[in-house]
Amino acid sequence: PGDNVQFEVELITPIAMETELRFAIREGGHTVGAGVVTEVIA
Repeated sequence: PGDNVQFEVELITPIAMETELRFAIREGGHTVGAGVVTEVIA
């Protein structure tokens, strides 16, 4: 908890996305990370 990272990701399935969108990263039914979109690269 409390760690900050910056990363770039390519999604398998296209979805609508915009800056300031909140997201969660889940694995095996557990939330392992959460964040906010800061930039959308087209």
